[in-house]
Amino acid sequence: MGDPKGFLRVPRVEEDERSIDERVRDWREIVVPGEPAQVRKQASRCMDCGIPFCHQGCPLGNLIPEWNDLVYKGDLAGAAKRLQATNNFPEVTGRVCPAPCEASCVLAMRDEPVTIKTIERTIADHVRSAGGYIPQRASQRSGKRVAVVGSGPAGMAAAQQLARAGHDVVVFERDDAIGGLLRYGIPDFKMEKDVLDLRAEQMRAEGVVFRLGVSVGHDVRGEQLLHEFDAVVLGIGARAPRDLSIPGRELRGVHFAMEFLAQQNRRLAGQEPEAERAILATGKRVIVIGGGDTGSDCVGTSVRQGATSVTQLELMPKPALVRQPANPWPEWPLVLRTSTSHEEGAERDWSVSTRSFRGEAGHVVALEAVRVVLDKGKMVPLPGTEISLPADLVFLAMGFVGPERGGVVEQLGLALDARGNVRTDASGATSVPGVFAAGDAARGQSLVVWGIADGRRVAAGVDEWLRRAPLTRTGT
Repeated sequence: MGDPKGFLRVPRVEEDERSIDERVRDWREIVVPGEPAQVRKQASRCMDCGIPFCHQGCPLGNLIPEWNDLVYKGDLAGAAKRLQATNNFPEVTGRVCPAPCEASCVLAMRDEPVTIKTIERTIADHVRSAGGYIPQRASQRSGKRVAVVGSGPAGMAAAQQLARAGHDVVVFERDDAIGGLLRYGIPDFKMEKDVLDLRAEQMRAEGVVFRLGVSVGHDVRGEQLLHEFDAVVLGIGARAPRDLSIPGRELRGVHFAMEFLAQQNRRLAGQEPEAERAILATGKRVIVIGGGDTGSDCVGTSVRQGATSVTQLELMPKPALVRQPANPWPEWPLVLRTSTSHEEGAERDWSVSTRSFRGEAGHVVALEAVRVVLDKGKMVPLPGTEISLPADLVFLAMGFVGPERGGVVEQLGLALDARGNVRTDASGATSVPGVFAAGDAARGQSLVVWGIADGRRVAAGVDEWLRRAPLTRTGT
């Protein structure tokens, strides 16, 4: 611990953000990086606890007290080594992770936690500015080939770990660029995409081969992968969205959130959609159904596109402002959160159940809903509380229900669990020998940091399996 009294002397200071008036006029990242001296002060608040509960909150087990101490001492290079020992992509988590580590910080019991996420981002960005990511090439090759399907956080982490273990790794990605929902899902104002391009360069230098624009299950069948590779890792995510089967769902103007968000990402990448397929909030009354991060991203995107109004609806009751007795530290605090997108201009409402969409000439014009209360685990409508909200555009942001049906999962005959995810054991192995699953495909919709952690865990399982398994592929 660099400063034993740092947490007593230094108050928590968040990263600065660009003003709302400025940032809603562009798509650049909102956060303004902190000054080195300020970040050093924030690192001094880390108490280097005897039992660092921040480790309990972080799925990656990041060595947080260690790199906090190194940052305080001005050794950003040393801090980067400790950070990258457990996290393949800290420049990503430092931007989009909700920081469960901070919720578990011992200071959070009675005070404000250490700004762990800010410090992590500062370390990661220092590496980028100091010359980029140095490839870590394996000293020996195993001769084994691994196919990784999907280039989201889990797939990328698994691919990098397996390449560093000496295996020949090929990543199959159906999009035209790596990243999964990091690329075509998370808005640029939260994370600009150059961070993904730089990691891809590093991974190529480490021996990873990317086959872009290849849809496994369509362009390449699952059986073919088993024929050509010694192991297959599925990092296909949980991309099947939860739908809302109510009258009017078929109306034009009602879309899944990811249709809208991915299209805007592509637009910024120079891929303008065909006019008849374009989804734009410009001059429209927008309603977002779903109160999570995806819904918040729809809010911020709609504001930047020039929506007339944006309303976000949530089925569950409004969360409390502070921790409740049944939700003690160091658990994740179930409290009301206001995102930067909410600050930019959105009406929010809770305990609202959508009953139908009303249309004219085949296009949505209104949303019909009713207020509900939670009673014995069920949402019960309140008589006399029916509401009608005008809407020109509605986004369904109610989460995901598991991997997309059919395709490679069906072709390989993989067993599913009760929730419809790919069933795996502790190593990530599926019901088919040589096939593993990592990230949301196996655990269900989750955080980026869990995806990276799962990718690393499954890579270790694949590596162990490959080293004791004979060569199985019959192709080349």
